[in-house]
Amino acid sequence: MEDIALNEEQTAPVMQTEGAVLVLAGAGSGKTRVLTARIAHLVRDLNVAPENILAITFTNKAANEMKERLSFTTDTRRMWVSTIHSMCVRILRMYPEKRGLTSDFSIYSEQERATVIKQAFKECGLDEDAQLKNIKWHISNAKMLGMTPGEYAQSRRTERDIREITMVYERYARHLKKNNALDFDDLLTEARALLAQDREAREYLAGKFRYVHVDEFQDTNAVQFDIIKMLSSVHGNLFVVGDDDQSIYGWRGARIENILGFEKTYPKAHIFKLQRNYRSTAPILALANASISHNANRKGKKLWTDRQGGDKPVFYEAPDETGEALYAARLISEMRREGYRLSDFAVLMRVNALTRSYEQEFTKYGINYKVFGGFKFFERKEIKDVLAYLRVIANPFDSEALMRIINVPRRGVGEKTLRTLSEYAEREDLSLYDAVLEADELSLPESMKRKLRDFSDYIKELVVMSQESPVDELCSYLVKTSGMYEMYMDGTDEGAAKRANLDELLSSVEEFSRLNEGAVLSDYLQQVTLYSDVDEMDESDYVTIATIHAVKGLEFRCVFVCGLEDNIIPTTRAQNDPDALEEERRLMYVAITRAREKLWLTRSRERYLYGRREPTIRSRFVEELKEELSLPEENDSGRYAGDFSYGYGYSYGARRTGYAQGAVRRVGRASEQSEEGFTFGGGRRASPAPQQPVRFGNVGGAKPAAAGADTSRFAVGVQVKHPRFGNGVITAMRGAKTNLIVTVRFEQGGSRDLAAVLAPLEIIG
Repeated sequence: MEDIALNEEQTAPVMQTEGAVLVLAGAGSGKTRVLTARIAHLVRDLNVAPENILAITFTNKAANEMKERLSFTTDTRRMWVSTIHSMCVRILRMYPEKRGLTSDFSIYSEQERATVIKQAFKECGLDEDAQLKNIKWHISNAKMLGMTPGEYAQSRRTERDIREITMVYERYARHLKKNNALDFDDLLTEARALLAQDREAREYLAGKFRYVHVDEFQDTNAVQFDIIKMLSSVHGNLFVVGDDDQSIYGWRGARIENILGFEKTYPKAHIFKLQRNYRSTAPILALANASISHNANRKGKKLWTDRQGGDKPVFYEAPDETGEALYAARLISEMRREGYRLSDFAVLMRVNALTRSYEQEFTKYGINYKVFGGFKFFERKEIKDVLAYLRVIANPFDSEALMRIINVPRRGVGEKTLRTLSEYAEREDLSLYDAVLEADELSLPESMKRKLRDFSDYIKELVVMSQESPVDELCSYLVKTSGMYEMYMDGTDEGAAKRANLDELLSSVEEFSRLNEGAVLSDYLQQVTLYSDVDEMDESDYVTIATIHAVKGLEFRCVFVCGLEDNIIPTTRAQNDPDALEEERRLMYVAITRAREKLWLTRSRERYLYGRREPTIRSRFVEELKEELSLPEENDSGRYAGDFSYGYGYSYGARRTGYAQGAVRRVGRASEQSEEGFTFGGGRRASPAPQQPVRFGNVGGAKPAAAGADTSRFAVGVQVKHPRFGNGVITAMRGAKTNLIVTVRFEQGGSRDLAAVLAPLEIIG
């Protein structure tokens, strides 16, 4: 044990080798070290054969890390260390005939599974996309619960469309059996069925594994726990490690009851707690403890550290989502000058629809970033679909864009019709749009010609509107009338997320229109193209933008937790569901405990949601931390009493027009508004009282807005400096004022087209 240093808390469970053991391991408490030390102790000190040890993890990365650490102690090739899915594959290949398989059975990926379900769906005579999505969800849910089609039909007999769900599920199951294939969920359910029904297989495997170890036990579902119980049924030596306060996967079947009720299953179980944290500073841990203490359904732990000092977490409120992202961008830019790397920072959010404003502000400031837990905003399908509509409206000859949206939402325009259109366009030397306009000339059924005429009439209506209406009105009308929004009103979480993304797109267009009076559609599309051009990003150093779910198990020196508003975190559906609300609070806890040194909690006083811009309400999870953060009271409108600056990062009393009194201002208006009065952590008071010191870690005041905001200073031949591309010279210009685009030839990065009011260019000669 001397080569794996352990504290007293960690040593106790390692030495308890017999019987059932539950280790409640708080965030950053060294649970992997404990698991590894326990196995090393069994092999080296107690002479347990490696083949008698089973270690189950929940990611391949965790399994590989454990093998790497153990390789210095034992021959890991003789030991079962793997994910639970990999273990089930191994078991099923040992006894394939018991489940009607051959040993070379196929394992379907998610994409292959979706394809086969769609095939079964069509074979059942069904054709509605919304119904297909619903059935896919129910099949996944049934498998996660370990239910056959018949069992699921019985348990959900009042469910709408249960007949169709069962019919497709049964046909899908037949396809799998015929193809000697299993999907990922089947690996678990088939392994459980094998162990439950075949005594010989169960007793052999349970006898083989004298010691069973399970990591991330709080993430197990009912099927997985059944498998674990059967594999440890002979010797009874089950060692599980988990954290009930980090159980955040209830939506995909994880049962927190497995860890909370462990003693009911194993009345003689030994319980240990790991509460010493090796990751975060004391102020961050104090906030995490205060937050999770509001959950009633938990075992109870209190993280602590002997590390001294550390900055107190900061709460910041912005006027809107752009100001919220701007706050982070300027802070990161400032701290980089103090020696921080971009990889030291993470921006965490409950839903990935919030990434858009951060992507745009980071691009303006030359901050490399990567989005995890979802595609980058402008690369998401629903966003690319709307942008394709806009491209066709701005340029009807864009055949690629028209091809993308001609059947989105579905109009019954199939591959045969598209082929006919393309061949006609090529033969007559026309654009695809012209071919659509001449649909009556095509050898197509009258019903299809009518669909194409309806489509072309709609596009013509939008083209006319684009000449007469502001860009934001055009986009709002497009989303409302095209059927794009209705496409995703299918009652699924995925559909809700896509609708939120459409709302966020409308927010970006509204923001663009407000900042660029008189701008037209082509100007907006040009801006999107500039924002989306990240080919030059330095991949070695970037800010992580991610959903909280995507970073569980990771840590960062500096963390921004954004969007802290009711109906975002906690989500709307959790408001009246106590269990769901507690899971949302556990998400908050996970987000806080990702930070090692610095933590900022942020929100917007108003946000574009559900098709309109509205005031927001501070998240109840922030309200619960008022004492720790010394926050003022918030009234029912989401505003605060009085007109004051607040020492944890925000200023109130500001008006939306210009965001006076020092509130965060938009970069695009920097040329029109003074920057005096703007400081991180507060602004000028409305009264003549002196500005109080602002607590904001070690970060000072804001830097000026982008140098390029004053477009009158640009001219061909002027030398400029960019924080990412270095020195360069302006070689061409087009547009004017807020729509000015400058072409800069950089010494290192080649020529770039940049939006003058957005790019952080400094004139140097």
